[in-house]
This record gives sequence, structure tokens and C-alpha cells, in this order.
Amino acid sequence: MDLLLSAGKVFLAVAIGLPLVVYLMQDKLLFHPQPLSGAQRAHAKQAFRSTDEVFIQASDGTRLHAWHVNAGAGTPLVLYFGGNAEEVSWMISDALAKAPGVSWLLVSYRGYGASEGSPSATAIAADALSWYDHAVKEFKPARVFAFGRSLGSGAAVHLAAARPLAGVVLVTPFDSLASVAKRYYWYLPVDLLLRHRFDSILLAPKISVPLLCLAAAQDEVIPPEHAARLYEAWAGPKQWISLPGANHNSTDGVPAFWQNVRPFLQKS
Repeated sequence: MDLLLSAGKVFLAVAIGLPLVVYLMQDKLLFHPQPLSGAQRAHAKQAFRSTDEVFIQASDGTRLHAWHVNAGAGTPLVLYFGGNAEEVSWMISDALAKAPGVSWLLVSYRGYGASEGSPSATAIAADALSWYDHAVKEFKPARVFAFGRSLGSGAAVHLAAARPLAGVVLVTPFDSLASVAKRYYWYLPVDLLLRHRFDSILLAPKISVPLLCLAAAQDEVIPPEHAARLYEAWAGPKQWISLPGANHNSTDGVPAFWQNVRPFLQKS
């Protein structure tokens, strides 16, 4: 009887304790902020003279940072939202070399780059709208695209549902964070625990702008079936590109990546 009682206590402790730990730790599990020092920012500005730092203030007063890769007046503008462990300044060189004639706004989430604060799905979604509104007013682009990579696909889809865009590029996207989390934490009540949701698949049927979806055929982080569900739900014109041999973090190295992204952004 004592053994059964002890086993029951252990089971109860695990049943209650594990979900509690995961709930409290989910910010650290999901977000991996990559801050950028003043010296690193200065180096980037020196290396890329046509690129400027942009700062705006969010509605709650948080100071946000982005890089503006300026291809000139009247060019299309891409709002770029990176992955959960991505410091976006690395994209400056690719933006200049791989997509000439296209301007970019490389957004740093809260806690990333030189942005203040702490990241959350709610903040990322709200800040995406603030960046769009600022960019349209200040840069007056010919047209605006959203480009979301992995976690950033949630921000891009949210923006597409709330603001007029010329198109959306999604790289290794997901249908919802809950769906992905259930793959890893199948033994937990994910729907009850998850605070950061990004239910992109609920928004997709309401979005009519063109979509270019690039999925890594060997994606070990977000298997392509999650991207496929989102793609199927998308209401607008859409193009599916599978990148053979690519995993979650090697998509840009596959020739088909820029071969498809570049004309999608440059078309009139």
C-alpha cells in the first residue's frame, strides 16, 4: 500500500509539475533573442552604406529596430520577418545581391537586434502592423510584400490579413504553433498551455493576395505537412515550391530558392 501511495504521489507530481514547468518555460523554448551590440551595428552600417537603421516606437512605448535596404524611390518594399533564433542583419548582403531593384525592411523582434523589450506572439503581430504603417508613410513604396521565415511566417500571415499587400513569401511556414507544438509535446495539453499561438491557418482562407510558399523537403523542425496545410487553406493565387535536399536552416542554399523569390518580388 505504501509503495502504491508513493507511486501515486510521484505520478501526481509529474502530471502537475511537468505541464507547469513547460507553461512557465515556453518563452525560452520558443524565442531565442539575438541582440546586436553597438559595435556590430556600426560594422554593418560601414559594410553596407546603402542600408540605414530605422527606429520606431510601438504603441506601448517600446523602441523597435529594423534595417532598411534602400533600392531607391518607387521600388517594391519587402517587410522581412525572421526565425525564432535569427538576427536579421545577415540578410542585408543577400537582399542586395540576390534581389536587385527591391527594397527591404528587415525587422528585429522585441529583444532581437537593437529592439527593446521581450518577444511574444501578440507583440510580434502588433509590431508588424506598426512597421507596415511606418514604411508606407515614410518610404512610399510602389508596392509592399511580406516575407516570413519559420516563426516569421506567423507575423507575415497576420500582416496579410490586416493590411493590403502585393504578395506574401513564406519559407518553412506552419499552420499553427499549437499544431507544431503537439508534434513535440504530444503528451501535454498543448491547447491549454500555449500562450503564443499564431493560428495562421485560421486567417489563410480570408487572404486573397498571391502566395509563394517554399518548403524544405527535409525539414526536421517544421515538417512540410504543416506548410502544406497552410498552403491548401490559402484563398488567393498560390505557388508551392519544394526545395529538395534542404532542411529547415538551409533553404537559401538551394538554387530554386532565389530563382523563385526574385521574380515573385520583381514582377510588376
